[in-house]
Amino acid sequence: NIVFKNVSFSYDDRPILKNVSAEIKENTMTAIVGPSGSGKTTFCNLIARFWDVNSGEILIGGKNIKDYKIENLMNSISMVFQDVYLFEDTIENNIKFGKQDASHDEVVEAAKKARCHEFIEALPEGYDTIIGEGGASLSGGEKQRISIARMILKNAPILILDEAMAAVDSENERLIGEAIDDLSKDKTIITIAHHLNTIRDSDQIIVMDKGVVLDAGSHEELMKRCDFYKDMVEAQNKVDRWNLKEVVTENV
Repeated sequence: NIVFKNVSFSYDDRPILKNVSAEIKENTMTAIVGPSGSGKTTFCNLIARFWDVNSGEILIGGKNIKDYKIENLMNSISMVFQDVYLFEDTIENNIKFGKQDASHDEVVEAAKKARCHEFIEALPEGYDTIIGEGGASLSGGEKQRISIARMILKNAPILILDEAMAAVDSENERLIGEAIDDLSKDKTIITIAHHLNTIRDSDQIIVMDKGVVLDAGSHEELMKRCDFYKDMVEAQNKVDRWNLKEVVTENV
């Protein structure tokens, strides 16, 4: 289990998280939702100790994360961000960043699961293709899929997905979602998503605003008791209906 106990954190003098308490059960999927600036990404970054809390504590398996060796902590966590950074190196080595002693066959298998094998094979040098710094020679969706292949190869017990599908088209979003579903068996998953329809089946949804946790529960529970969450869902549904109307009008 991952447990936040009265966690507060500030960037310089700007409070980001304020006395946050939450529990994420082992081998479950937890979605974190809330408007921009509510503290969702900071919540996840603190788990990986990109920063340390100002007060309170974060526990993994009942142990304060400050008591783990950084190497052991990072080996237990895979993260996929909305903004993917790739190194100026071969595609294979970028994927192997998640597991540097992996064989070529393991890299290919991970790429297939992340739905990036076909576009890699189509490149002049295949997996030996050198990509520009930051992945400049690839599209946003291609970079995202390589990042997901890296996560699949690493096979860590905790997965953190921060808007991982943001740059992926709808068809690949479906396929990669299936791959992540396969990967997520017996893992603890934390996902940040603005598209609320994609997280309705989560075991738990944590609702955040202005650095505090407003509520936590299943979609059905929150729709009954959390007006803030209900308003978010209804606003999302209006946007989805408007987008659908635009698509239908264009087709006509």
